Amino acid sequence: MASELPVAAPSPVVDPQAGYTVAVRALCEFTAKAGDLDLRFTPSPTALEGIAGHRTVAARRGPQYQPEVAVSGVYHELTVRGRADGYDAALNQLEEIKTYRGDLEAMPDNHRQLHWAQAKVYGWLICQQLQLAEVNVALVYFNIVSEQETVIRERYSAAQLKAFYEAHCEIFLQWARQEVAHVQERNQALTALRFPHPEFRSGQRVLAESVYKAVSTGRCLMAQAPTGIGKTIGTVFPMLKAAPSQKLDKVFFLTAKTPGRKLALDALSVIGRSAPQLSLRVLELVARDKACEYPTNACNGDSCPLAKGFYDRLPAARSEALTSPWLDQAGLRDVALRHQVCPYYLSQELARWADVVIADYNYYFDLSALLFGLCQFNQWRVAVLVDEAHNMVERARQMYSASLDQHAMNQVRQVAPEPLKKSLQRVNREWNALHKDQVAPYQAYPGTPAKFLASLTLCVAAFGDYFNDHPQAANGELQRFYFDALQFGRIAELFDAHYLFDISKRETGKKALSRLTLRNVVPAGFVRPRLTAARSTVLFSATLNPRHYYRDLLGLPDNTAWVDVESPFQRAQLDVHIVSRISTRYTHRQASLGPIVALMAEQFQARPGNYLAFFSSFDYLQQVADLMAATHPHVPMWQQSRGMAEADRQAFLDRFTPDSQGVGFAVLGGAFGEGIDLPGARLIGAFIATLGLAQINPVNEQLKHRMGLLFGAGYDYTYLYPGMQKVVQAAGRVIRGQDDRGVVMLIDDRFAERKIQQLLPAWWQL
Repeated sequence: MASELPVAAPSPVVDPQAGYTVAVRALCEFTAKAGDLDLRFTPSPTALEGIAGHRTVAARRGPQYQPEVAVSGVYHELTVRGRADGYDAALNQLEEIKTYRGDLEAMPDNHRQLHWAQAKVYGWLICQQLQLAEVNVALVYFNIVSEQETVIRERYSAAQLKAFYEAHCEIFLQWARQEVAHVQERNQALTALRFPHPEFRSGQRVLAESVYKAVSTGRCLMAQAPTGIGKTIGTVFPMLKAAPSQKLDKVFFLTAKTPGRKLALDALSVIGRSAPQLSLRVLELVARDKACEYPTNACNGDSCPLAKGFYDRLPAARSEALTSPWLDQAGLRDVALRHQVCPYYLSQELARWADVVIADYNYYFDLSALLFGLCQFNQWRVAVLVDEAHNMVERARQMYSASLDQHAMNQVRQVAPEPLKKSLQRVNREWNALHKDQVAPYQAYPGTPAKFLASLTLCVAAFGDYFNDHPQAANGELQRFYFDALQFGRIAELFDAHYLFDISKRETGKKALSRLTLRNVVPAGFVRPRLTAARSTVLFSATLNPRHYYRDLLGLPDNTAWVDVESPFQRAQLDVHIVSRISTRYTHRQASLGPIVALMAEQFQARPGNYLAFFSSFDYLQQVADLMAATHPHVPMWQQSRGMAEADRQAFLDRFTPDSQGVGFAVLGGAFGEGIDLPGARLIGAFIATLGLAQINPVNEQLKHRMGLLFGAGYDYTYLYPGMQKVVQAAGRVIRGQDDRGVVMLIDDRFAERKIQQLLPAWWQL
């Protein structure tokens, strides 16, 4: 079917002096969308297929046919612009071309209603431009598979089209006037904004000034600032303060984990309380599975009550949401349910109208990122804050990678309908041929598998055709495999020297099965365009050392500014001990258990209180915990477990109170190694029994080899730098405030090496 965004109402370009400018498509999507939210499978043409379809239609027309006619019109202070798909002077016919796949009769009525609205607006604009008294308005539906055209035409007088155009402009203009008034009030309040605390913490002013300067000069900034100085408010405040002078439309605060979103909301709440005149629209975006009210229902009006009539109820929900602008997850849900609309898709609509959006990294950096797509479409001027930016390398690699599992495909083959079996069997044959001669369980290959990818492309096309004829089949395992295959094919087209293709093979009875992975190694080529598209991007963390690691892997612009904020804490506040008599290497692990337990017990006896103990794996953690419980049963203990639910994680943290004592056992790099705040007596020390080095395995060894070829430092880029980031982050849990005092035990002989110590914070007392 013709492609449709679930919710699409882009904001106008707002300039009080020049008026308001809006695209025809944006105008109609705001004023003419009606009916249900319907995300049932529709095999839409790709963007390239759509462009090719438009060209084919234009090539069939006569010599008087004008494709891509630029038109514009003015209604009061509203300017409407766009490009009509084509005008045929011989027929006096304005054409709106829509490409599609499948059965045209299955296209929902509300899609056609929107198409007619766009066509009629273009009809008036062409009448005005060419001084026509009437015009034929035609919807041309072009099937990209059969290349068949279906033309639906209506004849309208210019007066009819003008009345239609002005009615829709009037609806939009009322909203646009409200928006520009909001922007003016917001900018006045931000211009007068003062820092919400009586004074900056030590180091916080330097951070804030660096952020303000970066956005004022349009540069990217990498800011390394110690944990505990108030980085969140120290970056959000200057970005908001700069918004009026830099004409920012929006600020995006991007986080790697849920606790980061809460810190951002808390900081904005503090700013809001300090400036009652500031009406700032703050929106928190959460994942679909966390926002969905009916997780077992499909996203369409026949299945979900919040999808039924979604677009009919959207205007009222949108208006209320923006008069109560604190739209965290709970606040947005309240508004959505009052109007019986889907909270998740309401949040996507409100992203167009919010001033500050708090979201996960993927909302801006993913290949199909909502926020980045909106920025490009609307040409927004935005500033981006990337919290805990040391996570960006690994997260970005995941975003631009793809994998397929043969066992999962075989399960799909068992339940696949007959029309799909042949294409799946072809894929399976090519898959088996790939790993047939592979002796080792794991092997990396220099390029992508051409024959396999060709069979996968044919399979994807077969799935698309089948889902079009049988939309009810587009769910469960069939749909999951289809989307995985689409992603794999898309990533394969991007494959270059910054990728690995590898096959992980496993024997299952008489058969060998494998997993195919297109593994991104250097995400710089994808990240850099998103960094530079913003007016300014600020990446901040307590651990951004060494600089060149991030410059190389994230593709930082050449003019990126750097600031290393001096710690406000004194050396005497944190007692750091390097316990070099103990080795935590895998081969020495068993021998390390007793000495580690003795060290922990001795420290606890000397200074009772709350401690965190970090280990390289759950197995290592369990061995130490078991010995601790057996030999020192008087020491209270609690442990992180695999796959811990959110409520269990909170219960783990709740054990750390100002009056409690004990040791919490955790895995380094896990949920408790960063992003948690346990100030004062809630945490007085940490034992870190690992360098945080990634496991030595064939995949990491391949990464090391590629890093060596690209940057000449394979071991450091693959193992050392990521590991030491985890160590410093974990140690940063101990000192959170100006009056905190604590101890950190770095347990391993390698911590005594000069190269390792250069990666530790300079203010630590060693």
